[in-house]
Amino acid sequence: MTQITSGKQPLQLSNPVIGASGVFGYAGEYARLIDLSKLGAIVTNPITWKPRRAAAGTRVVPLDSGVLVHTGLPNPGIHQVYRTYAAKWKASLVPIIVHLVATSPDEIGRCADALENHEGIVALEIGLSDQATHRDARLMIGTLRQHTHLPILARLPLYYAAHVASAAEEAGADALVIASPPRGTARDPLSGQLVGGRVYGPWLKALALRAVGQIASHVKIPIIGSGGIHNPGDARDYLEAGAVAVQVDSVAWVRPDMVEVIARNLGGLELTRAAGALADEWQPGMGETAATRAQLLPSPRPIVPPSELPE
Repeated sequence: MTQITSGKQPLQLSNPVIGASGVFGYAGEYARLIDLSKLGAIVTNPITWKPRRAAAGTRVVPLDSGVLVHTGLPNPGIHQVYRTYAAKWKASLVPIIVHLVATSPDEIGRCADALENHEGIVALEIGLSDQATHRDARLMIGTLRQHTHLPILARLPLYYAAHVASAAEEAGADALVIASPPRGTARDPLSGQLVGGRVYGPWLKALALRAVGQIASHVKIPIIGSGGIHNPGDARDYLEAGAVAVQVDSVAWVRPDMVEVIARNLGGLELTRAAGALADEWQPGMGETAATRAQLLPSPRPIVPPSELPE
């Protein structure tokens, strides 16, 4: 078990790998592609007090090493989400962390009240805006703390994370998520228009990893690393930098099978292949090491000198 948060009711998960907000839906819609039970938890898509429509125009712009996503945080609002997914959260095989968007103190408090005492939710994650100040962090997280007994994960904006981390801790956050994907601008190759949105990709790891190392040295609450994790080595780098767990996101879009590989690796699980298993009963690469590869390869034929060949 891995302790993810501090506080009076610390959150403990069976695996330090968590599905990040905005990727796995509201109740694990990736279940057909990924064995979500291998994850420690999944974080829901962002939810607001009132319904929000999807952004108009181009939604996705490919980049040289990643992708820019422009959504507008569409969701049907907290009450409709609750009516639709409450039963699924309660029956879920993987713990559910609900992500709330920090729109205003009043709305964040109402959202927390609507979710209080639900058995299927293990924690709340609050996403601070990209320009969040010390005052914003204290006000939003402090209000959420007053309205819930659940552990609070504060997801900080990448470029402001080091500046607001201490304020988030003082306001009552039980863990920090470093960090939410930064915003960028790219030209849509189809329309030719410049599009703004959040940027994902392997390149993000170097920036977020530095932020984790900086913040880990001056806060006492646990840190969850997030950004650019596309293989087990990326995830382990975050742990070495000071994180206790990681959140995975864009890898699920390009290599959904790798999510389970990362979870198995950090969870200390090894995958074995049943003797005689056919190719379609085995996923190549999962749990594979140099030793297992050697065992799975056919034995080389011995080289017989010409003088010993039968006539």
